[in-house]
Amino acid sequence: MSDQATIQTKLDIQTVVNDILNTIEREREREIVSRRFGLFDRKETLEQIGELLGITRERVRQLEKAVVARLKAQADDNDLPHISEVQDRLKAVITELGSVARVSDISAVLSKENSRIDQSRVSFLCTLSPEITVVDDNDHYHLAAGLASVHDEDKVKDHVATIITAIKKIGEPTDIETIAKEAKMTDHQHTAALASVSKALATLNNRWGLIKWPMVNPKNIRDKIYVILKEHGKHMHFNEIAGAIKGSEFKRKDVTTQAIHNELIKDKRFVLIGRGIYALKEWGYEKGTVADIITDVLKTAKEPLHRDEIVKRVLKSRYVKETTILLNLQGKTQFKRVAKATYALAE
Repeated sequence: MSDQATIQTKLDIQTVVNDILNTIEREREREIVSRRFGLFDRKETLEQIGELLGITRERVRQLEKAVVARLKAQADDNDLPHISEVQDRLKAVITELGSVARVSDISAVLSKENSRIDQSRVSFLCTLSPEITVVDDNDHYHLAAGLASVHDEDKVKDHVATIITAIKKIGEPTDIETIAKEAKMTDHQHTAALASVSKALATLNNRWGLIKWPMVNPKNIRDKIYVILKEHGKHMHFNEIAGAIKGSEFKRKDVTTQAIHNELIKDKRFVLIGRGIYALKEWGYEKGTVADIITDVLKTAKEPLHRDEIVKRVLKSRYVKETTILLNLQGKTQFKRVAKATYALAE
């Protein structure tokens, strides 16, 4: 099998990176590039490298800039080992992912382990490839790469800003098709790819939203319970909720049933409406015993009601047996029978 065919079927990232580094004549410059990109270990700062090599941080920055510029020029002239084949492979993966993608997602396709070092090496190769645009990691963006023929770094950021504005206008988590329409973008896959670059956005269950929204970025057990109930659309037993969390797409889902039950009790968003059965308060449920609900029903009616009507109204907000409601009617002093099977408040 030829060298080109090998690279296309299985990209040996380490070999490619080593061969490129070996074109750098001075060991100190190789060391700087390796450490700055994290090609063999964690990434290091200018200060750390300067202290190691006995030079100033500014000198490290100058050397890094000069070496990378030289490597890019060589890549432009197709004068780096494997660069043409590597660039073609990177472009193919990026195209498949939507013309732009987080480096971690690109690395996941190209490497088995997708370790931090693998991702750093992919980032290094993307940086050197003339036909690929790199978006640097910072407070607002994940480290990403896109096709230079589609847009440069500034354009990527402009498109991401448009998507964020569209999501804020929609005001709730929604599907990428709705977001693309609001953002006036026709390619849904490309819209999702752009959204994935932003640290301000998150996605869960095929819906996108702001990272601060629990429905797309649940940060604790309570948020995860909320997402499960919201997705289910109706009340659930706490055992069902536990099972749903364990079978979900959440990053951390190894929680005990008891922990879930404890959080259900504590959080005001959840209302106990039956034996171990919970619903969302936003669905119109209020906390209280069955007797409390009967009281509310009679107060709202402002007149005595037949027991069948009381049962019917209570069952709208409580998931209990009819006999439980009747026992409360007959056994609680706050209710009195005023006619045959008809009750009113005792006060």
